[in-house]
Amino acid sequence: MPSNHPVSPELPPAVCPFSAQAADGELGEILKIHGPEFTADPGATYAKLRARGPIVPVEFDNGAYAYLTTTYRAALHLLRHTPDLFAKDPNHWVALSSGQIPEGTPAVSMMQPRDNALWLDGAPHTRLRKTITDTVELVDSHALEGAVVRIADTLIDAVAEREEFDLVTAFADPLPIQVIIEMFGCPPDLGLRLITAIGKLFDAGADAAAANREIVSCCLELITLRRAEPSGDATSWLLAHPARLTDTEMIQQIMLVAGAGSTPSSNLIANALLLMIDDPAFSGSVYEGVHSVAEAMDQVLWEDPPIANYSPVYARVPETYEGVRLEPGVPVLVSFAAANSDPALARFRRAGNRAHLAFSAGAHACPAVDLARVITETAVERILDRLPDLSLAVDRADLVRRPGTFHSGWTALPVVNPHADPSAPPHQGATSWTPSRPPSQAARSASIPQRTTFMPKAPGSEPAARPSR
Repeated sequence: MPSNHPVSPELPPAVCPFSAQAADGELGEILKIHGPEFTADPGATYAKLRARGPIVPVEFDNGAYAYLTTTYRAALHLLRHTPDLFAKDPNHWVALSSGQIPEGTPAVSMMQPRDNALWLDGAPHTRLRKTITDTVELVDSHALEGAVVRIADTLIDAVAEREEFDLVTAFADPLPIQVIIEMFGCPPDLGLRLITAIGKLFDAGADAAAANREIVSCCLELITLRRAEPSGDATSWLLAHPARLTDTEMIQQIMLVAGAGSTPSSNLIANALLLMIDDPAFSGSVYEGVHSVAEAMDQVLWEDPPIANYSPVYARVPETYEGVRLEPGVPVLVSFAAANSDPALARFRRAGNRAHLAFSAGAHACPAVDLARVITETAVERILDRLPDLSLAVDRADLVRRPGTFHSGWTALPVVNPHADPSAPPHQGATSWTPSRPPSQAARSASIPQRTTFMPKAPGSEPAARPSR
């Protein structure tokens, strides 16, 4: 099916596509999934929306509207029927293509057309997704796990003697950043610029458009560098892939994979650590070995998925789902948070059950779930092993969520480290590498290299065996 399926002319352009229904009294006030009230208690907004139906109109940014799924069944219906009934291509978005979205609307940077696997349908999607899946298959999970441990130890060493520190800024945020920088063969300074900009894009704040431009610039610099000096990294493999990606496609593929592996992983690590150090039902059981960290992570993916609302799709023709009419040309956002918290799933929502939608589903599901689990589970295991008695330094009610429609995390998790004693020996080979300083020549020649080779240098090499987890 072609990626640029024509938008139905039956939907007239309108600033608010739901204004007629609102005027007829069919809708109450169109609720917002952005702003301080939503950020403070998103669960309350999802409950109100769910009471209105399985798919309901929302405002996801000032002057920008969409449908939003509120149930697990509705979310799965959309994801499983993409691309036959629902298209991913944002060129279907009438309000965007007709220039009716207010200029500078931050959230649009997360939903605009891009030449990457997430936003295309049919053969173009298949071609670009294969470049990602082929690259993922080449990643050596043993090398990845070792790199995570080494980076985690470096970060833990920096705070092990402090009585108080912030888990987000000291650990959850920088760890995935450093892993992604190494995986893509990105120089530290350039990598820090790239991941910082991606974080701003997820926040969907006033600087989102500038962040998007910075990401493009950083990716182009990285492509130029790795084309001149190919190595055992994801960028070099994408450049050498038989699909022969253009520079524009390379930029967008790097942006997609780095974005998916950084901010969402940071949120997942922080959300999991909050559960494990503050929830008595889990904190004790994890330390005592009754439940594995993997099981605890599954609980978090049910209760507080790191990506809350995303994966917009567009009805190809007028659709009716459980009595709700969906018009073409209007984005339908999938709410992973609302789906996972659906009361209909109460008896299934538990540790060990991986039927949650935190990694999406269908043709556009996350292609690197195993690698995401290696990074996040290893990170959480390592800090709990070395600092097992952490506790929150503030009341949980005082914690502040990160702003934005699309992701779910915390601005800070201040903790108390009662023993403040780095008694556990650091992992052999740990270094003092930080993303703001390039590795020294001595570090390059160390027995455990400063920068890990995650994949073979030549296309066609066999992937390393993965450990069972």
